[in-house]
Amino acid sequence: MANLESEQHSSEMEEMKKKSKKRARDEAKKLEQPAVDDAESEEIRATSDEELKKKKKKKKKSKKVKLEEQDNGEEEITAISDEEPKKDEKAKLEEQDNGEQEEEKETSGSGIMTNETFESLGLSDHTYKSIKEMKFSRMTQIQAKAIPPLMMGKDVLGAARTGSGKTLAFLIPAVELLYHVRFSPRNGTGVIVICPTRELAIQSYGVAKELLKYHSQTVGKVIGGENRKKEAEILVKGVNLLVATPGRLLDHLENTNGFVFKRLKFLVMDEADRILEQNFEEDMKKIIKLLPKTRQTALFSATQTSKVEDLARVSLSLPVYIDVDEGRKEVTNEGLEQGYCVVPCAKRLIFLLTFLKRFHTKKKIMVFFSTCKSTKFHAELFRYIKIGCLEIRRGIDQSKRTATFFEFIKAETGVLLCTNVAARGLDIPHVDWIVQYDPPDDPTEYIHRVGRTARGEGAKGKALLVLTPDELQFIQYLKAAKIPVEQHEFEEGKLLNVQAFLEKMMSENTALGLSAKEAYKTYISGYDSHSMKDVFNAHRLDLKDVAASFGFTSVPNVALKIDREGGRGYRSKREDAYRRPRGGRSGFRGGGRDGGRSYMMY
Repeated sequence: MANLESEQHSSEMEEMKKKSKKRARDEAKKLEQPAVDDAESEEIRATSDEELKKKKKKKKKSKKVKLEEQDNGEEEITAISDEEPKKDEKAKLEEQDNGEQEEEKETSGSGIMTNETFESLGLSDHTYKSIKEMKFSRMTQIQAKAIPPLMMGKDVLGAARTGSGKTLAFLIPAVELLYHVRFSPRNGTGVIVICPTRELAIQSYGVAKELLKYHSQTVGKVIGGENRKKEAEILVKGVNLLVATPGRLLDHLENTNGFVFKRLKFLVMDEADRILEQNFEEDMKKIIKLLPKTRQTALFSATQTSKVEDLARVSLSLPVYIDVDEGRKEVTNEGLEQGYCVVPCAKRLIFLLTFLKRFHTKKKIMVFFSTCKSTKFHAELFRYIKIGCLEIRRGIDQSKRTATFFEFIKAETGVLLCTNVAARGLDIPHVDWIVQYDPPDDPTEYIHRVGRTARGEGAKGKALLVLTPDELQFIQYLKAAKIPVEQHEFEEGKLLNVQAFLEKMMSENTALGLSAKEAYKTYISGYDSHSMKDVFNAHRLDLKDVAASFGFTSVPNVALKIDREGGRGYRSKREDAYRRPRGGRSGFRGGGRDGGRSYMMY
């Protein structure tokens, strides 16, 4: 977290105000957190009350809340102490020395970058010209180790953390292969790259398009949510390098007449562990069977699970194994400052609201939620009270998702609310904060979420994990996984005083109240699906506190389908949380207004 200084002189405040829109990612000076100012809380309540009155007068017209921005130079409020553990002068000097040593190490090739250049690879003029225009000169470790064997035609099983440059590591050999065998559209598809998510596929497609800028070979993508008919027409014309998501690729392999893939030379499976986590295991087996057996294959995965090993066994032939992270003391990126804050469950929403109120116009922030409905509700709520935000989740039209993705990429500041669909592989520049509002399923998922910031050599970023007191044991799992996290103090007295206003808004705004109820319901279902049940146990939740974190005064009367104590009747993450079993209604409901942890069948 940021170091705080004493109050600045008024002249310095005016100067900082003029430069508020200018990014200062590596700034050493931060404003001190003031004592709570109820004016801002009152402003939110007052403007929203006025909105509700207008809404009653004109029921047919929906009004947006109008919040006046404070222009008096006062500092924003934060709910967490931004103080880092204090270091004495000796420690600071040691840190500076270490920093200088790290710089020396990076230039000698022991950091994420090496001293090996792309020019040394002997690439075609067209490919090398594109790489220079992309402003790359030296290779990362995964690129230096993976590109040579891939260009020799060998299969590769690669393990590298997020942000290590894997995309170029497999796309450069793919482009060179197509160039040297003189692939043309009439030859069909020579390279297929499979990605776990639509956004990652779109990103990989963009990089491939840049690399092929001066080549004659064609590039295309097929992803879920896009117009299938148009995709089929492009495939029939001939796509030499195809980027795809598993489900849509299998659909075209089985059903698109004129899709020529019998001359496939190279298959790439990126983020293979994530592909298998999303229950695409059967799809991948079918894809492997349909594709030509004589081909080169590369499989990249941040974690080597048993499923990944099984997939590698059936798809790779005598692979070269590359692990650039072996022996590292930390598994997260070097420039990442990681912290956690223990927040009472009932105060979670106010905590997040206070945090975003301070930073949403100054920093670029990604906030992770556990479910689509929760993401949707919080986006609606924040927009209603004039905290602008974007959202990426399942259930949004693909064209809108794509537009949102590129909007956030181009943004200098702003907030993106998202599910784990945005947790893998996405290269979004200059993200300042990763906030894990809902906890990850395990340390691996934590690593991928925080990997959206501090990407690349010398990059910096901050990550904040929000935990309740009952979830504190998760920190031990993170530390066991070589993830360094420091606790930040939670100061309840510095929260915005808007809980009563939120509760009133939920009761009077029908649409927002219904959205909150759905979010509450899926949050508990998602919580119950956690794999680490010794830490995240739905039966330990205080439902009244959970309800308060969604703006309710009491526990909503909704059916909850959760696992029974002891493990019987376990439901997977992908099962519909709203589907009731046959033979009557079964589920759990909070036991009354006292919000105790009792559950009742009904």
